[in-house]
Amino acid sequence: MADILRIDDLTDPRLDAYTRLTERELRSVLEPEKGIFIAESAKVIERALHAGLTPVSFLMGERWLDQLAPLLDTIGKDVPVFVAPMDLMEQLTGFNVTRGALAAFRRPPLVDPATFLEGLCNASGERPVRVCVLEGIVDHTNVGAIFRSAAALNVDGILVSPTCCDPLYRRAVRVSMGTVFQVPWTRIGENARTWPADGLDVLHRAGFTCAAMALTDNSRSLDDPALLDIDRLAIFMGTEGAGLAARTVSGCDVAVRIPMAHGVDSLNVAAASAVAFWQLCPHASNSYHYRPGMFS
Repeated sequence: MADILRIDDLTDPRLDAYTRLTERELRSVLEPEKGIFIAESAKVIERALHAGLTPVSFLMGERWLDQLAPLLDTIGKDVPVFVAPMDLMEQLTGFNVTRGALAAFRRPPLVDPATFLEGLCNASGERPVRVCVLEGIVDHTNVGAIFRSAAALNVDGILVSPTCCDPLYRRAVRVSMGTVFQVPWTRIGENARTWPADGLDVLHRAGFTCAAMALTDNSRSLDDPALLDIDRLAIFMGTEGAGLAARTVSGCDVAVRIPMAHGVDSLNVAAASAVAFWQLCPHASNSYHYRPGMFS
């Protein structure tokens, strides 16, 4: 089992990742290979470990030690487990969500998007391949919710644009319930100036038809059966409020709208993604989407 260390002071510098470092500092923007992220709650920690991610340390209230002991038995003795009294843990922001169980993990290296897409296509066998492209989504809650729907509704992978927020941001991980470790993802596009041309080029060269979820004069209804016949489909979801950029919509092969009643013209991006995934993705069996060790 890992080394158990009793803590009685949250100002201990060994706890900086949990108590003082900002998300930007955790990411180590200048040195991404040193970046870490924080997983909150026992379920999220369990899914991160099952996905093969590398833990740096744990911080938990003493009542969690016995429950997490089977998981802790699987990690090396060089990974510290900081254990504190529950009244001390309650001083942490977000305690009502984490319930006093947190862990710091190494950020996995991101795969080149062309290699990423090739791997998904090879793994899919004979069935259709479905990926989602998130353009400029800035709300971490929405990103986490989209990942959760993607895991539940059999999306093969997610690609995030240069201006989309970080799927490993603390709140996104928490809202996703750890499904950011179950659904393969990477970034696509070099920067905001070259997007979406570079991203569309990668997808088209990989044989994907790009579908923009957008209201246009010629957009197809989501229930158009011809969409189900597309072998490799990339579903583009746009930022909150404005939706997809006009140049993205024009660069895609088809625009798709969700038919709605009562004069409603749009849904929240997380809700819209769930509707699109249900309609366009092969329906899943009752099994987890993640592959143990996918990040190892």
